[in-house]
Amino acid sequence: MAKSYPIRLGAPIMDEFNNPDEWIRRLKQDGYSAAYCPVSADDSDDTIKQYAQAAESANIVIAEVGVWKNPLSPNVVECKQAIEACINQLELAEKIGACCCVNVSGSRSHEFWYGPDAKNLTEQTFEMIVESVRHIIDSVKPQRTFYTLEPMPWIYPDSAESYVRLLKAIDRKAFAVHYDPVNLINTPDKFYHNGSLMTDFFKRLGAFIKSIHAKDLTLTSDLTVYLKEIRPGLGFLAYPTLLREVSYLKDVPFMLEHLETKHEYDLSATYIRETAAQQRIKIMHP
Repeated sequence: MAKSYPIRLGAPIMDEFNNPDEWIRRLKQDGYSAAYCPVSADDSDDTIKQYAQAAESANIVIAEVGVWKNPLSPNVVECKQAIEACINQLELAEKIGACCCVNVSGSRSHEFWYGPDAKNLTEQTFEMIVESVRHIIDSVKPQRTFYTLEPMPWIYPDSAESYVRLLKAIDRKAFAVHYDPVNLINTPDKFYHNGSLMTDFFKRLGAFIKSIHAKDLTLTSDLTVYLKEIRPGLGFLAYPTLLREVSYLKDVPFMLEHLETKHEYDLSATYIRETAAQQRIKIMHP
């Protein structure tokens, strides 16, 4: 039987903080042992170092530095700016010691930066992703963090298979995996069999996962398929299966996201802690 580790749960800090001590205090009050990056690439190296040292002293893992730009934008100026942002954020992740820098691979859409487009799931776009990720990683050459791509329903990587392909094609030690199980559910079949879908993903890619997003999903009754993201505990995601698989990964952060209020984050954290307890899985406290 595989060894189980306490899960590092984290979430955004909704209250303002002005220094590392306040940041750590907020995290400890909420019982989180993982955190989103608390600084920006524009902050001084000294400030970044102070937050990194505070996290290490408090046994807090900085999960990820987000980018959220489109490196495949058909707009040449936007594409260039997005690549520069990816490089800057990867440098920040390296400085602060985050588990990873994460972005979407990009979209060919003219309408929305991560929107669906007929060209997204093509071999041409696959090769464009390989080229852009190599360029970003080679520009920084990180030694202790990783560049990762969050899966999306209509953008590569959109499955375990396409993520395996990207890992092999990009062929960089600093390229790893970001996992969002909800984003990989894009059909009713995957929705109703999401437990086996998650187990398969961990089997194939668990060793490469650096950070995970915790959400939930519902399938509504309509004339077309409509999958709606929702707060953990209110949907159909097989959380006992997910938590069990996460517990086999040491110090991989499990991060709540996309909620509007602290109350919703508190409810989500409570659900995850209660579900973990029912499965005899530990949630790490700072």
